[in-house]
Amino acid sequence: MTDRPNKRPPAKISPSYLENAALHYLERYASSRANLRRVLMRKVDRSLTHWGGERETAAAQVDTVISKLATLGYLDDSAYAETKARALHRRGGSLRVIRASLAAKGVEAETTEAALIALAEDSGLPDLAAAIAFARRRRLGPFRLPEVRAELRTKDLAALGRAGFSWEIARAVTEAESVEALAGLLEDSPAS
Repeated sequence: MTDRPNKRPPAKISPSYLENAALHYLERYASSRANLRRVLMRKVDRSLTHWGGERETAAAQVDTVISKLATLGYLDDSAYAETKARALHRRGGSLRVIRASLAAKGVEAETTEAALIALAEDSGLPDLAAAIAFARRRRLGPFRLPEVRAELRTKDLAALGRAGFSWEIARAVTEAESVEALAGLLEDSPAS
C-alpha cells in the first residue's frame, strides 16, 4: 500500500475530538462499550503513530468519553444486545451464532444471556424459529423446488449445521413435508 501525497494527517487526540468521533460513530451505528472503545483506540493509534504521545493518556481519555456517553444514555450494552439478538434471530441466526456475534462485539456473557432469555420469552423455541427463517432465506428444505429437494437434502442439512443449528432442528426443518408443516411444528412446540 502506498501513501498518497495529498492524504490528510490524522487529527490530534483531544477529549473533544474523541467525544465528537464517538458521537459521529454512534449516529451511524449501534455499539457496545467495548466495540466503541476499539473504534476509538484505532483512531488513537493512528494519531499517536503520526503525532506521537502516550497511549495510556489517550486510553484514559477514551474511557472518560465512554463513561460520559454511557451516563448520558448513548451507550447501553443490554439494549444493544437485545436489539442485535433480535435482528440476528430475524435473519435466521442460531443462538450459537448470536452468542458468538455479541461476544465479538465485546458484550459481556451475562448481558448476552439476558438478551437470549428475552428472545426465548418472545419466541418459544428461538432456534427452531431462526432455522425456519434461515431455510426460507436460503431456500432450503420445503422452500426448495420439489423435484430437487431429495437430492439436495444432505446439502441442506450441512448448511443448517454450519449455521449453528443442532442436528435435531436441522433434520426437522429439512424433512418437513411443506412450509405449512414447518409453521405447525413451531405452533405445536411445547415451549410455545
